[in-house]
Amino acid sequence: ALRLPGLHGYAVEFSPYCPGRVACAAAQYYGMAGCGTLAVLEQNEAGIVLLRSFDWNDGLFDVTWSENNENMLITCSGDGSLQIWDMAKTKGPLQVYKEHTLEAYSVDWSQTRGEQLVVSGSWDHTAKLWDPAVGKSLCTFKGHEAVIYSTIWSPHIPGCFASASGDQTLRIWDVKTPGVKLVIPAHQAEVLSCDWCKYDENLLVTGAVDCSLKGWDLRNIRQPVFVLLGHTYAIRRVKFSPFHATILASCSYDFTVRFWDFSKPNPLLETVEHHTEFTCGLDLSLHNRGQV
Repeated sequence: ALRLPGLHGYAVEFSPYCPGRVACAAAQYYGMAGCGTLAVLEQNEAGIVLLRSFDWNDGLFDVTWSENNENMLITCSGDGSLQIWDMAKTKGPLQVYKEHTLEAYSVDWSQTRGEQLVVSGSWDHTAKLWDPAVGKSLCTFKGHEAVIYSTIWSPHIPGCFASASGDQTLRIWDVKTPGVKLVIPAHQAEVLSCDWCKYDENLLVTGAVDCSLKGWDLRNIRQPVFVLLGHTYAIRRVKFSPFHATILASCSYDFTVRFWDFSKPNPLLETVEHHTEFTCGLDLSLHNRGQV
């Protein structure tokens, strides 16, 4: 464990390049006031060390690594802006994109080959598409009727992303068309997180304020393909395993991290109670099987 005094973590992401390297987006005062910090951590023989840290003048709520440059990251902030950072530089961000009119809460870098695109989601009810080489957004996606908490690229389908919102829906978008492709009334509560299965292009999971996780098959959205119950407060983030088609992890305001296998009759594999506060960020390593 590594403490970041005075900071509350909102997102953690393993580097796609360097095993044991993790970026953490953090904010002071639970993100309600104060500044933010991007902390890059590395695990070595001595434990977890703080490799680099960058400060921003508002809370940082999400972070994503570049898929084509091991030193580049993008964060998003309570002031509605996105920041591009270079680990090789000591100074502030390389670029700042300020287009969202309210808190930018989610940012993700596309994983399919042949395109370098970033999607962001905001409390202004919009998602925006960015090319990091271009100084302004390429387009804006409108349709959600409340805060967007999560925007995640499909690992399978180029130009396709999902968004989860306070309007209780999961939505699927295609960057080639401005309108929404699919609207899934996922929960009867705010949906705070979503993720794509790494082994099935039609399968997504949502996590919500109703404490449940639900699996969705895009070919038939009338009923969830699974419902996972066990958390006692809102689910803040959910991620599918990169190594197992039916395993996923979730973290919650109930301070726990839980591991699930939705193919089993008793799907809850393990409950980890290491944290003593809201658990907001979660990621599974692509390099070290079983490392979270």
